[in-house]
Order: sequence, then structure tokens, then C-alpha cells
Amino acid sequence: MKQKWKGASLLSPLPAVLVCCGNGVKKNVLTVAWTGIVNSKPPKTYISVRPERFSHKLIEESGVFAINIPTEEIVRELDLCGVKSGKDTDKLALCGFETEECFDIDCFSIAKCPVTLECRVTDKVPLGSHDMFLADIVCVDVDEEYIKDGRLCLEKSRPVAYSHGEYYGLGKKLGSFGFSVIKKSTIKRKARQRRENSAK
Repeated sequence: MKQKWKGASLLSPLPAVLVCCGNGVKKNVLTVAWTGIVNSKPPKTYISVRPERFSHKLIEESGVFAINIPTEEIVRELDLCGVKSGKDTDKLALCGFETEECFDIDCFSIAKCPVTLECRVTDKVPLGSHDMFLADIVCVDVDEEYIKDGRLCLEKSRPVAYSHGEYYGLGKKLGSFGFSVIKKSTIKRKARQRRENSAK
């Protein structure tokens, strides 16, 4: 039997990402869980940021930000960037993050993160506690270490999920998109091909 609770921001799990913003003199990185994909063509994403946050003004001024997908290896730094403020802390230095310049926007990325989404803001939507920055994904930076036969094997980087105040690594694979309608013989053949390819 289910209980009735009042409406709340209780969706789980969520991606936990590191968002880079600013450039030149002012640079900052913050942890965001209120993010996701909202459209495919053109590819669009969003982040929701409290107006009083240091990064909010940086994003407003520049009109760009970079979403970095972190790994389990840097989960402590991921948390740190969510509890420290860029107003009085150089979080990049504190975490020992090496940065790289983005390809298509005037921003930077975290070198240790295997994937970065370079984003250009198209709209700011005040929602209450947070403002949502809606953005075009203009470029995706991918670490060659996780590319095999032209496919991104992001699962090998051990990305992090956020669930109701806790960080988690991803569990075992349960299926692939469309697996519920694929014939079992096709699934077995594809699995065999993957095993053969990984043995090469």
C-alpha cells in the first residue's frame, strides 16, 4: 500500500554532473543534479541553478556553460563542488582539477571527465527556488579512451548517479534499448559478437 505525500522534487536516480562556467579571471565549477536532456533535434539540455549561487551570475553574463560527466574516481571532488561556494573558494585548485579549453564555446572543461557537453544558453526560465537555463548542446567532447569501433563506451568510465541525497555507481546492465521486442536468437548473436570483438 502506498502513502500519499505532498508534491516534492523526488525523482530518482539523476545524473550528478560538474558544470563549468565563466572564463578568464572568474572561473567556477559546481555540482548539479537538476539536469537532463529535453530535445533531440536540435540537442538541448538544461540546468537549474538557484539565483543566489555564485555560478548563476557567471552563466548569465557569459551565456554558456559546460556539463562534465564525472566518474566514481572523483566522487569526493564531485560532492565538494556541491557544498563549497565559488564566492570564497577556488574549487578547481582545491580539487586539483586540470582544465581544458572547450572547442566551440568560451568556457573550459574538466580533463578527468570522459565526456563534456558544451552548451549555449537559449532561455532562462524563473521557476521559483531555481532558474532553469535551457541550452543548445553545440559540441560534445569525448575522451578517446572510451571510444571503441566508433562507439562511446561510457559505462567503462564508471559514471555516477545521484539518488535522494546519495551517490551511487551504476549497477549491472539489465538490457539495451528495444531489447524487449528483439528475438532471443538476435540477442544471443549480438552477445557472441561482442565477446568475439572484446577478445581481439
